[in-house]
Amino acid sequence: MREMLFAALFAASQFAFAIDSASLPEVKRTKLGLYMEARDVPAFLEKHGKKVLFLDLRTPEELLFVGMTDRVDGNAPFGIMNYGKWDDKKKAFVRFPNPDFLSNFEFWAIDKGIEKSDPVVLICRSGDRSALGADFLARNGYTNVWSVVDGFEGDQAKDGSNKGQRVVNGWKNSGLPWSYNLDKSKLLLKE
Repeated sequence: MREMLFAALFAASQFAFAIDSASLPEVKRTKLGLYMEARDVPAFLEKHGKKVLFLDLRTPEELLFVGMTDRVDGNAPFGIMNYGKWDDKKKAFVRFPNPDFLSNFEFWAIDKGIEKSDPVVLICRSGDRSALGADFLARNGYTNVWSVVDGFEGDQAKDGSNKGQRVVNGWKNSGLPWSYNLDKSKLLLKE
């Protein structure tokens, strides 16, 4: 157990120094405190080889209309859209937690042989759901769960001609590989 704790702390020290949790909005903070930016993910994946799981937590609709990277091992939506309810404040359909998230996650973890102490990297649109997913997995015994704080689309510009648009950072805005062509082997299809 002591060796596992040391390994997790060593792994954290390799990347976590770049992001101070105090600089993050509360919604992006996690209990484990393991964060990285999208631009750091490829090197992290390369360093850990086959003993790291990289999952996209966005809805299938987001993947279809916004695109995804083929670097992810799979998709495990943290939330599900409710097309029968509308949020007037957000001007969007209501999204609620996916009751199958843990089993969706474990499908990919078991397939790849991931243990609870192995590194897991979670990405969503902007870092909010990946933080929630990291906390959920921590409550279920996973000890090395990283949240990509700027997500796939990045943060919204605060001013200028792109104000309100997700053009600041994130996977897409960092020049990392992505496509609108989804790989069905990385999706959990219901037959």
